[in-house]
Amino acid sequence: HLCLYISQSTFAISSFRFMATNDLMMELQKDSIKLDEDSEKKVVKMLLKLLEDKNGEVQNLAVKCLGPLVGKVKEYQVETIVDTLCTNMLSDKEQLRDISSIGLKTVISELPPASTGSAMTANVCKKITAQLTGAIGKQEDVSVQLEALDILSDMLSRLGGTLYSFHSSILNCLLPQLTSPRLAVRKRAIIALGHLVLTCSGNIFSELTEHLLAELKRNESTSTTRTYIQCVAGISRQAGHRIGEHLEKIIPLIVRYCNVEDDELREYCFQAFESFVRRIFICRDRCPKEIDPHIPNVMELCLKYITFDPNYNYDNEEEEEEEMMETENREDEEQESDDEYSDDDDISWKVRRSAAKCLEAIVSSRHDLLQDFYKTLSPVLISRFKEREENVRADIFSAYISLLKQTLPIQSWLHASDASGKDDVPLAMLQKQVPNIVKALHKQLKEKSIKSRQGCFSLLTELANVLPGCLADHIPALVPGIVFSLADKSSSSNMRIDTLSFLHVLLCNHQPEVFHPHIKSLLPPVVTCIGDPFYKITSEALLVTQQLVKVIRPLDKSCTFDAKPYVKDLFPGTLKRLKAADIDQEVKERAISCMGQIICNLGDHLSTDLQPTLKIFLERLKNEITRLTTVKVLTLIASSPLKINLRPILGEGFPILASFLRKNQRALKLSTLTALDILVKNYSDSLQPAMIESVLTELPTLITENDMHVSQVAIMFLTTLAKVYPSCISKISGSVLAEIFQLVHSPLLQGGALNAIIDFFQALVLTKTATMGYSELMKQLTAPIYSSGSAEASVMLHKQAYYSVAKCVAALSSACPKEVPAIVNQFIQDVKNPKSSSAVKVLAFLSLAEMGRTMNLSAQRELKTVILEAFSSPSEEVKSAASYALGNISVGNLKEYLPFMLKEIGSQPKRQYLLLHSLKEVISSSPANGLKPYVEDIWALLFKHCECTEEGTRNVVAECLGKLTLVNPSELLPRLKKQLSSGSPHARSTVVTAIKFTIADQPQPIDALLKGCIGDFLKTLQDPDLNVRRVALAMFNSAAHNKPSLIRDLLNAVLPSLYNETNVRRELIREVEMGPFKHTVDDGLDVRKAAFECMYTLLESCLDRLDIYEYLNHVEDGLKDHYDIRMLTFIMLARLSTLCPSAVLQRLEQLIEPLRATCSTKVKAGSVKQEFEKQDELKRSAMRAVAALLTIPEVEKSPAMAEFSSQIRSNPEMASLFESIQKDSASLPTPESMDMS
Repeated sequence: HLCLYISQSTFAISSFRFMATNDLMMELQKDSIKLDEDSEKKVVKMLLKLLEDKNGEVQNLAVKCLGPLVGKVKEYQVETIVDTLCTNMLSDKEQLRDISSIGLKTVISELPPASTGSAMTANVCKKITAQLTGAIGKQEDVSVQLEALDILSDMLSRLGGTLYSFHSSILNCLLPQLTSPRLAVRKRAIIALGHLVLTCSGNIFSELTEHLLAELKRNESTSTTRTYIQCVAGISRQAGHRIGEHLEKIIPLIVRYCNVEDDELREYCFQAFESFVRRIFICRDRCPKEIDPHIPNVMELCLKYITFDPNYNYDNEEEEEEEMMETENREDEEQESDDEYSDDDDISWKVRRSAAKCLEAIVSSRHDLLQDFYKTLSPVLISRFKEREENVRADIFSAYISLLKQTLPIQSWLHASDASGKDDVPLAMLQKQVPNIVKALHKQLKEKSIKSRQGCFSLLTELANVLPGCLADHIPALVPGIVFSLADKSSSSNMRIDTLSFLHVLLCNHQPEVFHPHIKSLLPPVVTCIGDPFYKITSEALLVTQQLVKVIRPLDKSCTFDAKPYVKDLFPGTLKRLKAADIDQEVKERAISCMGQIICNLGDHLSTDLQPTLKIFLERLKNEITRLTTVKVLTLIASSPLKINLRPILGEGFPILASFLRKNQRALKLSTLTALDILVKNYSDSLQPAMIESVLTELPTLITENDMHVSQVAIMFLTTLAKVYPSCISKISGSVLAEIFQLVHSPLLQGGALNAIIDFFQALVLTKTATMGYSELMKQLTAPIYSSGSAEASVMLHKQAYYSVAKCVAALSSACPKEVPAIVNQFIQDVKNPKSSSAVKVLAFLSLAEMGRTMNLSAQRELKTVILEAFSSPSEEVKSAASYALGNISVGNLKEYLPFMLKEIGSQPKRQYLLLHSLKEVISSSPANGLKPYVEDIWALLFKHCECTEEGTRNVVAECLGKLTLVNPSELLPRLKKQLSSGSPHARSTVVTAIKFTIADQPQPIDALLKGCIGDFLKTLQDPDLNVRRVALAMFNSAAHNKPSLIRDLLNAVLPSLYNETNVRRELIREVEMGPFKHTVDDGLDVRKAAFECMYTLLESCLDRLDIYEYLNHVEDGLKDHYDIRMLTFIMLARLSTLCPSAVLQRLEQLIEPLRATCSTKVKAGSVKQEFEKQDELKRSAMRAVAALLTIPEVEKSPAMAEFSSQIRSNPEMASLFESIQKDSASLPTPESMDMS
């Protein structure tokens, strides 16, 4: 009806046409609308007619209708639309041309993406492309060309892969446009070429680069050369991973053009350099080897041209500045007259700016050149802080900030042990340059230009973060600038916020004393900012004030500075914000925190103001939005050494705090428990029993294995209660204790929560409460194990629970030493009693072990024989517990037990394994001084057994050797090294494994020695014996995981050996006959697996030291290897997609093939169930890798990936697997990773 209505000849009034077209658009946007063939024709015809309507608004609506229409009509209709639009684009009427080009863009944006496999998209695109290339080639009308280039860019960026067959003609059409007389045409041609190189084949890319190189060599005119250099930079920005191999030829040409006297050309040269460095990053902090050799050259050029200012003389800067202060107005007038003749024509600033940006790119990508940067680059940048052009100065600041960020010591577990040593050199160099930085900046802090001041503060903030304390001597130079920016009326809000945040960093990173002389001038402007109407300024000012309070009166050290005069400045402004109810939440919270800090540090100077303020806190405690912050503040005030009087608010406040323990907010529960703990410790005299009981009733529900941390904090609070209010403990007997015992018997209990329970039991038994004495607690602790007359009860307890119970038993016994002989005797009887279940025996041994570690049990004569008899028990658990007991009892009395143990190891070959485990306990748990007298005997004994044929025994010997070496590394490590030349492979493998046990993730004295000699141990990666190579890889993996600093500098030497182990060795594959079947065994599989595990670990810890292309070669091989190796390399590939997407993009075609092969493998029909499961798991893992590859930006533009994606979609089995993988990854917070320590 609408079409009919629009097409009626009487329908001449444009407003009617407008409304009818609007209705049509509404209809088309509904999913429910279906058009038959006749209606389609009418609607299309009508809309195309309306595009030529005289009324502009009707035309606009008609264009909007095209979008939804594309998805509703048949393909040939879309082709009709496109044909008409293309023809109209070449029309003489400008309005029609414009509306048609908008129409074409709308149609292109609505076409279904190529990955859906729609044939329509391909056909329509081909139609448009043929017409566009024609229009661009004719060069008749520039505006037509510009529109056509625009649409072509759009199409190439969205659907480049679909136009595969046209790429060559598109290239031939675009290249001549680079010499067009119109610069706008050249610019758009460059953009289109940038989109083309993302999806074109290698041949077309080479053709393009060859053309650009040839033209650059010809250098027909400066104007075209500029364009070609811009084009190279554009390509590099879009597809940097492809240009790498051509850099060898490109860079020397661009270097040559840097020396041509043409500022614009130089600017483009530096932009090209910047795009090479930035875009060809392979991983997070490394630019690739292709550009490596050119970096020094490029840097030299940047440093030369960053000072390139031919029309300005900086020499007598100092005197000028002095004069400027006196005759500011006259200077301004002169400045204007200067500008008239020079600055309009002077574009040298563009060269300086592009050089600064290029330097920033180099700095942020080359962490390894930091020392060189501080030697050569840093002084030049500092000298350029005086740059006269504001925009250039901002970029110079930005480059220096990048340098500081690179210097920031890496805060992570990986590099914790690397902190000393190499990283200190750049920091020391920076420290020497701090005076020059401050000298160059402090005058600018008072300049009119807000942008310059913001740049200065950003740089100083970064400096204070990188080198805490470095500005201590320069505070007098900086304070006037800070005060000026805060008080200056012309300062913008952002200027004030930046100044305040710098001041905050400065206060946090320096000693309080350096600020004391300046408090008088700093405090008033900050307090004024608290009253600022803009909430962000207020919020930042409160944060600074809170820090200032700590500076004015630090509580952790004695201080002579008198804080009293400043309280009258600090208190009223903060109080006003604290009272206000109608302000931003952030301001509310910070006002509470700031006032808390004032009371905590200056509460004794507040006199009558204190109590009313505390009453406000009580109000804030009742408010859901502010309660958490208030609880934290009350904790702060309660722990203040000034003993602030909180008693007036405790009566009302304590029950409110108790009610918070019921709330569902975890952070609130934890903060409340901490607050209650402090209040009970410091204000015990003012708490009524009823108050305590109100809290006690809330505690049982908090103690549960579902949240160990909350349980731990709750039990620590109970321990405080048991010490401060022993009387109230009788009230908690039932419910709380039941929960705690349940926790002790939980398999999840360990670490902090277990220690909290141990402390609680010790405090509890000392309260001497009748129902909770030693024997009662022991009975409840061990009841589940002793009740194992009915066998089911003991089965319920996890192995971990036995250790927890044993630790609690030992803790109770150490709190009640009188009970010890009786309980030890009971345990010995339990072990001797043949009727005891193995669970009871295990508990007895573990309890004896825990007690023996801290007490001397030598009075018990029977112990040795009882333990040795248990070594022949039928139960493995009992044997292991007995071995653990012997080791720990020996720790408590080395003199008596250790010689006995060594003698037994020598004389009892059958019990050797268990005795060596006991020895391991002794070495791990004894203090080094206690062990020293026995080291020689133990060492000699261990070396007797290091060639044992049993691998299990050798591993224990190796662990003992490694842990023993830590006792006296300087003497024992060289001895271990000497054993490497030992003839037997078993001995070598033991020594290498021993080294693995000397490497820990915490810093240790042995680290420096290890770093010196780990290279010798790593040489065993080339050992002729397969097993030695395997354990060497395990040791290398451990070092890479726990302490990368040990091996980072050796990687160049070690990697070839590591990569060598990833190859399949035919000579290690043999056939074994199993009855009628032949079975293939690969003896080299374990070594290969270990090598790939090492490669994975290196990705996380030493990525910047890897040649990623070499690395990818071996990953490619692994993708075609055995099941286990493939599973590993799929995970590696997923990780690589995130860490170095560009390198993966470059190798995509080779990487996709094995993935495709895995995903489309079919298992033989008669195979066993395990084979199906194995294959299924492989496919899932491969699909995860595919999903990870698809997250790389621009990956869909790769023809290989697009083809594989459509294959996955068209195969129902693959499609459903892919969907389930995507659902899984959506529910996981982090990418899949594996721990190979």
